[in-house]
Amino acid sequence: MPPPFMTLRVLLPSRVFTEKTGVKRVVVETHNGSYGLLTHRLDCIAALVPGILVCETEGEGVICIAVDEGVLVKTGTDVLVSVRRAVGGADLGQLHDAIDREFLTHDAEQRSARATMDRLESGFRLRLARLKHA
Repeated sequence: MPPPFMTLRVLLPSRVFTEKTGVKRVVVETHNGSYGLLTHRLDCIAALVPGILVCETEGEGVICIAVDEGVLVKTGTDVLVSVRRAVGGADLGQLHDAIDREFLTHDAEQRSARATMDRLESGFRLRLARLKHA
């Protein structure tokens, strides 16, 4: 008897992006490369990087979704993927472009903003220390 199918839910901060039933397999991208899940796989957690999530369902076949960084949790036959952003419904070339354009550019902008805030905080601490010693 074949194992039961999985249920995949892709969650965004404000809503459920998609929910798929009858899922045979899921492939995601992590810091250590691609990671595949089948129904009988042990429960696990994985940190995701921006990339293409691929799932194969019994009824719809192969589905590709561009996802931002996030986390995947598999418990039993439930697979939850929680990400900041997701894009679906396009061919693979368009999804890769969406990752480059929207996800990776946004991450670089956030790193730059964090670096600017760090410099401002360092300057503030330095000035505060000088005032204490004056």
